[in-house]
Amino acid sequence: MAKAPSKARGTRVRRQPDRGRYDRATIDAILDAALVAHVGYVDGGRPVVVPTLHARVGDELLIHGSAASRTLRALGGGIPVCVTVTLLDGLVLARSAFHHSVNYRSVVLYGEARAVEQPDEKLAALRALADRMVPGRWDSVRPPDRRELRATSILVLPIDQASAKMRSGPPSDDERDLDRDVWAGVLPLPVTVGEPRPDHLAEGLDVPCHVRDWQRPGLAGQDA
Repeated sequence: MAKAPSKARGTRVRRQPDRGRYDRATIDAILDAALVAHVGYVDGGRPVVVPTLHARVGDELLIHGSAASRTLRALGGGIPVCVTVTLLDGLVLARSAFHHSVNYRSVVLYGEARAVEQPDEKLAALRALADRMVPGRWDSVRPPDRRELRATSILVLPIDQASAKMRSGPPSDDERDLDRDVWAGVLPLPVTVGEPRPDHLAEGLDVPCHVRDWQRPGLAGQDA
């Protein structure tokens, strides 16, 4: 059973608090659907934010990067970190400029990360990252060798200080604007998967089902 996140002051949604969510089912679903996370921290008084790949495994978030990354080296030392992910589901077009908005799902996660050092744990993390990107991918590719493992950094961040924030549905127009002759509504932004583009393949090698049938998780049936 997933551990409920802390409701510490820093994780509470203060702007439009009715959009805040604190249950792990919602938080986990958004983390699992997002393809990119942004990692933020303070470096010598200067705020730093970088994009990276991630994967959730149980009550922990794995953060992937290069061993040469200054950001990952800093975060592996246990300094406070903030991780955010956002899914953009639609553009909300209102009858007034003020009420234009977007439909979205987002998570903000705080904590202190630890660096993964043991080769077996790092391999397990890389498997989770590969299969999180495309389920079943790890078993069809060459695993990392020792040099590649040394060149890769993995951080682990507990999911115990987190909150989600969401918006869905139509515009929130003022009643005085409802009779205006202005088109209003939602412009959905679904993710469309294109045809796989092969690279240096042997003749006759078919596209594997885990590539051919890939669908972005967490988007089907969303109210844009």
